[in-house]
Amino acid sequence: MTPKGQTTLPKPAPRQFDPDVLAREIVERLTYRIGKDATAAQPHDWLHAVILAIRDRVIDAWIDSTHKTYEEQGRRVYYLSLEFLIGRLMRDAASNMEMLDDMQAALAKLGVEIDLIAALEPDAALGNGGLGRLAACFMESMATVDVPAYGYGIRYVNGMFRQEISDGWQVELPETWLAHGNPWEFERREASYEIGFGGLVDPAEGEDSGPHQMHWNPTERVIATPYDTPIAGWRGKRINTLRLWTAQPIDPILLDKFNAGDHLGALAESNRAEALTRVLYPADSSSAGQELRLRQEYFFSSASLQDIVRRHLQYFGSILTLPDKAAIQLNDTHPAVAVAELMRILLDDHGLDFDEAWDITRRTFSYTNHTLLPEALESWPVPLFERLLPRHMQIVYAVNSRLLAEARRAGGFDDQAIGTISLIDEGGERRVRMGNLAFAGSYSINGVSALHTDLMKETVFADLHRLYPTRINNKTNGVTFRRWLMQCNHGLFELIREAIGDRFMDDAEALRDLDPFATDSAFQEKFLAVKRANKVALSNLLRQRVNARIDPAALYDIQIKRIHEYKRQLLNLVETVSLYDQIRSHPEKDWAPRVKLFGGKAASSYHNAKLIIKLAGDVARVVNHDPAVQGLLKVQFVPNYNVSMAEVMIPAADLSEQISTAGMEASGTGNMKFAVNGALTIGTLDGANVEMRDHVGGDNIIIFGLTAQEVNGKRANGYVPADVIGQSKELRQALNAIASGVFSPDDPDRYKGLIDGIQTHDWFMVAADFDSYSAAQRRVDTLWADQSLWAQKAIYNVARMGWFSSDRTIREYATQIWKVL
Repeated sequence: MTPKGQTTLPKPAPRQFDPDVLAREIVERLTYRIGKDATAAQPHDWLHAVILAIRDRVIDAWIDSTHKTYEEQGRRVYYLSLEFLIGRLMRDAASNMEMLDDMQAALAKLGVEIDLIAALEPDAALGNGGLGRLAACFMESMATVDVPAYGYGIRYVNGMFRQEISDGWQVELPETWLAHGNPWEFERREASYEIGFGGLVDPAEGEDSGPHQMHWNPTERVIATPYDTPIAGWRGKRINTLRLWTAQPIDPILLDKFNAGDHLGALAESNRAEALTRVLYPADSSSAGQELRLRQEYFFSSASLQDIVRRHLQYFGSILTLPDKAAIQLNDTHPAVAVAELMRILLDDHGLDFDEAWDITRRTFSYTNHTLLPEALESWPVPLFERLLPRHMQIVYAVNSRLLAEARRAGGFDDQAIGTISLIDEGGERRVRMGNLAFAGSYSINGVSALHTDLMKETVFADLHRLYPTRINNKTNGVTFRRWLMQCNHGLFELIREAIGDRFMDDAEALRDLDPFATDSAFQEKFLAVKRANKVALSNLLRQRVNARIDPAALYDIQIKRIHEYKRQLLNLVETVSLYDQIRSHPEKDWAPRVKLFGGKAASSYHNAKLIIKLAGDVARVVNHDPAVQGLLKVQFVPNYNVSMAEVMIPAADLSEQISTAGMEASGTGNMKFAVNGALTIGTLDGANVEMRDHVGGDNIIIFGLTAQEVNGKRANGYVPADVIGQSKELRQALNAIASGVFSPDDPDRYKGLIDGIQTHDWFMVAADFDSYSAAQRRVDTLWADQSLWAQKAIYNVARMGWFSSDRTIREYATQIWKVL
């Protein structure tokens, strides 16, 4: 199918992948696109030229994929996410286009080392943690399994901040990843849209105006302009599009103000517009921060919805068929305002009746919930929501009226249940519940692990689940093994290929063929050699980055994830202090040499998370300078943890820390990446750890601590952490040491409040789980002493993780939710 107004033109000849051809093309692009002679080219010039050569081949497949989608006239998936943590794309694209070896050979002919220039590519600062990396994995897997899809998000200029550590404290600096441009993206100014805020709403005028049609006249308008990045699937089968929005003012400069001498005021509109796409997750501890966050969410949701509707009408004509041709997936609650925005478009722009518009909306959206934390479900004060989005507030109230009437008619819902179903929280300041809006406006609501999905039904969405008992379903997360095994751990990848062939490259579950090799001593020896090489690479990188010297012979115990109290870096640190004391008290014992590595960013307004980072540095300073534990214990916080750092740290890990309070981690994806790279997991029965245990076997994962049900029971039955602390000598001594200033002599009270939280209420069960965690760590020590047994268990983890491929997850979405395969 050719779009209206377009003619079919002859296709260019397919580009070759031969190293000689690639070498010539790289020099050509260096000369004519970058303006450099090869003899004068700098490493970043070579990087740009290589990306352009790869990009040309990606574009060929991209155009073919677009034509195929139009010709099939099928349903297309639209994935709305506030984060896409895509990382570096050069190696990823070259690998998926099956040209990485040829490109490496071409560069060798030119005297250029591919690893050196690949390291210069900046990480796209489009995300923070698991949510954004999952979205990136899903985009790659949708292309791999041949699902036609667009990803929609924001083109953050600075994105998530660049983290530096100064005197142990986190310092947030701008992440200038776009400072030198982005050769992967294409501006599409013809697909720009106007986005409004504030203003008044009046009844629509005219003979054709329906009773529900209104006219919104915003007082503020900005222009959303898209930039498209091609996302290549495995073997170049399909190339999908990541469309990111940037904000521009309608009037870049107010000349009347400028000419009157108000030079700063003349740029006010530009600054206000640019703030929308400047930073990911502006601190929402202030009212201004909350407003900017809501503005961002509406800005990208509205632009995306307008784009989806425009494309649908261009190719299919009638808005009534939208649910048949568009499956819009909301990745968490951030884009939930899209439900109200689609209703506004259907009611006000297309004149549909309210019930018809609501039916179309509920058949178009599906919603993935990623958290049970109330603050992450998002709610906005009604006055703020109404001031910024007055028409949408009307729609929310109208939807809520129908929702509550439906619940009343269904029966069995008392006033309390009606209150929890309502889109408006009236337990204090009235707030718009975005999670409830996403639930009410979607035909499918999925959790991301079996445990998380069950808890959704029992907790945050219990009454909505009773009202709509068929909507909640589970889709356990997965990761793309192309990036998280084949690319980041080349040594292990080649070892697996040598053992079981290539089938696992297309079907991750074929990794199970590795199972018999777990007890093969020769294979174990090769496996441990690969792990040692990865640890040497990490050791060298940390020496270069932070002047840290860590021993590759030690057990690398790694916890890298967003810093949050529920993820319990604090539990890890308290146990580290306890271990430090035990080693000093009993140096005669056969301790396993251990390196404790931490990494992750704390939200800029999250005081306790920042304090935990500082504690990690303070503990490291004391431990690392104590001769009594030299060679036995070392602690290091790795600053500015991102995708590229993860690609080095994860293959080097021996032990993966997945120790969140049970019932609070929706799934986790780091746990999957570590395991397929041959690390053993120490963790609670939380999120996908439960299913990982079922797949790898209970003997090959170290589980400790309370279950989710036990955590809830303690919280409900008057849990007294002081009683637990009083019965645990090691815990008591570690907490006292931290609270009394042993690790902070310059400020003895620095951690008093942090430790008081454990001693008085212990919401995150640090004290409750400490003894179990400590005992599990001592089991790790014993297991480490038997390297053959350790290797066996690690190999079983690699072999049995194939089910956790994001390809499997996406196929489940595609067949069971989106109906596109």
